[in-house]
Amino acid sequence: MKEEIEKHLARAKELHGDVCPGLVLGTRLALVAMKSLGLNPDAHHRDLIVFVEIDRCMTDAVQAVTGCSLGHRNLKYVDYGKFATVLFDGKSRRAVRASPGRRRTEGVVDIVNYYLTAPDDELVRIEDVEVCVGEDDLPGKPQSKVLCDFCGEIIMDKREVYVGGDTICRACADGAYYRLKHRRRRAGVVGIPR
Repeated sequence: MKEEIEKHLARAKELHGDVCPGLVLGTRLALVAMKSLGLNPDAHHRDLIVFVEIDRCMTDAVQAVTGCSLGHRNLKYVDYGKFATVLFDGKSRRAVRASPGRRRTEGVVDIVNYYLTAPDDELVRIEDVEVCVGEDDLPGKPQSKVLCDFCGEIIMDKREVYVGGDTICRACADGAYYRLKHRRRRAGVVGIPR
């Protein structure tokens, strides 16, 4: 078992850059979740969709073990700030959520080694869950493409909103996480709502 963990941890390290407790824990979570679904972590699973609940080291490990990525649209980020992942097998329609179990880390000097060697049932909690994955969240070609009436950028996969008859991207509608130094204006557009 430790050899299998170390093999997948090596892939995670290659992606992440170093080995830390979160990377080891993420590797274990992903491996146990895949086993729970009856999936071989060494095989490609076209129908696998993975949700991660944190943007930390664990996510790199889950990506390395499952082979899922944001670019392939089979890795989804849900910002809960938790070391947890949900694996959804589209073929069987089963999903499990893996999160840290009752870890006994008091007095543990080498947490990385503990995460490498602790029994699965002590380290990882697996729960059967249901996941609703809409057509616009599935991997593959975009289901739709529209232009924002304000900034003119393409909006894919039904991420647009409609305000007063206008088709608007979420950045223009709600305010973006960035601020343009010089505001572009699309021809014919009078103003941008705020």
